[in-house]
Amino acid sequence: MENNMFAHGGNMPENTPQEQKQTYRKVTTPDYSRSPSGALEHLVAFALGFAAGFAILFIFYNIVLLSLVGGAVLGVVNIFTSAQKAVKKRKASLRVQFFDLLEAMSVSMRAGSPVLKSMQNARSDLMLIYPEDSDIIVELDIIIARFNNAVPLSQAFSDLAERSNLDDISSFASIYATIEGKSSRANEIVKETQQIISDKMEIEMEIDTMMTAAKSEVNIMLLMPLVVLAVIGYAGSGFMDAIYTTVAGRIVSTGGLVVFIISYIMARKFSNVKL
Repeated sequence: MENNMFAHGGNMPENTPQEQKQTYRKVTTPDYSRSPSGALEHLVAFALGFAAGFAILFIFYNIVLLSLVGGAVLGVVNIFTSAQKAVKKRKASLRVQFFDLLEAMSVSMRAGSPVLKSMQNARSDLMLIYPEDSDIIVELDIIIARFNNAVPLSQAFSDLAERSNLDDISSFASIYATIEGKSSRANEIVKETQQIISDKMEIEMEIDTMMTAAKSEVNIMLLMPLVVLAVIGYAGSGFMDAIYTTVAGRIVSTGGLVVFIISYIMARKFSNVKL
């Protein structure tokens, strides 16, 4: 009897009208592989990419048409790059929200509430810090609504893990699917998962703190050659004319640009530390 209650989150008490409204609120299932950026964000990303591309190419080649074309290309590339960053930022935010969910669930479960009731209580608690359209509130509405339509909680958690592609949620979903209906250790699982996420987040924050100074130094090192070239080119009384007017100069400029691009890619790659 106890196992059966655990498998289905326990016998649900009668919901108040407010709880019923929350439970059956119609929401669209989020797709975390798609960027949440809108038209304005894409426009800003294009403008930034265009400005950077135009400035860099004009410094290296001093050709307006080439700089315009290169700026436009980099602007389009930056739209996709910014979209991927927005996806990663949204997933990182969902991870933090999921951690808060587990923390709220753990408190409720220690008070004796079954899994589903703990999720309902956690939803009420999370509504105090997150808006109703936040990802975690939407996901809770989806999970609760599916449970009321005879979908096991393990399946709902697995679906969230698959859509979010987050290791922490996937681990929790996998463990919960294993113990559902077979154990009463739900409270321990929630607490242990919460602790694991907390430890990983703490380590990542320490790494980010240590890498902040290094990233700033890298950005300065990447920017300084451009500043030096710009100053010499436009305040050097023709000192850089050979670079802009001869074949050998163009080759040297192209080689410098290639080195700059490789340096930028390597700097970004080495400064992106993952656990």
